[in-house]
Amino acid sequence: MFSPEGPSLRELAVQALSSVERGYDLLAPKFDHTPYRTPDPVLDAVASALAGLGPFDAGLDLCCGTGAGMDVLARVCRGSVTGVDFSAGMLAVARERARPLPGGPAVSWVRADARALPFAPAFDLTVSFGAFGHFLPRELPGLFAQVHSVLRPGGCFAFPVVAPPRPGSPAYWALLGFDAVMRVRNALWRPPFVMYYRTFRLGDVGRELVRAGFRVDLYALPEFGRRPDGSPRVRLVVARKAPPVRAGGPRRARRAGTGSPESP
Repeated sequence: MFSPEGPSLRELAVQALSSVERGYDLLAPKFDHTPYRTPDPVLDAVASALAGLGPFDAGLDLCCGTGAGMDVLARVCRGSVTGVDFSAGMLAVARERARPLPGGPAVSWVRADARALPFAPAFDLTVSFGAFGHFLPRELPGLFAQVHSVLRPGGCFAFPVVAPPRPGSPAYWALLGFDAVMRVRNALWRPPFVMYYRTFRLGDVGRELVRAGFRVDLYALPEFGRRPDGSPRVRLVVARKAPPVRAGGPRRARRAGTGSPESP
């Protein structure tokens, strides 16, 4: 699973027995050499899909880690891009590895908890990659409310979601086993390390986004094909903050982009 430059088994064990914040501080120097980093094909597919939904001015990478998602924002945002994470170690690596392009958007980094974002409604696009397993289901309403609060009217919150493995498949049992181990670990050890792969379910997520005030569309990412039942292997969730209603009644929002979104 890991390259020679990745963390050792001992380092992973120490991380797993730490808090989420401390664990990622420890993992940060080698994070990009682990399978936990979002793969480039996913980043490229999301950037391609978002390019048809813009243009965007200011972008925010929520739980940015070492900054892989910032490259996506830099491709679709014209003004500025901001990465926010609560791990000082991850942000340090992100700053060190950032290579702003001449003429590209301004880049900034902020240390903060995604559940208490220190921003005004200043962003046109928020993205997030691979971070939602660190939030318990009961935390999603507050998380989505925070994202809603930092978006400008009409702004988008976008993130990819991989279809769950087929019940009974090796991947299904692997994820089930991982979550079971984490639950036992958190029952026996403090501080807890919240990382569950099976708690972020698309149907529940869609309902919570709507409750937070978003209009939700789903876009298939064709680069990853479809499952035997015809459903996409990977979808892009695009949750748009409703624009203000003008005097004289509601105005139908223009739907940008190519292709037709699926029903959430």
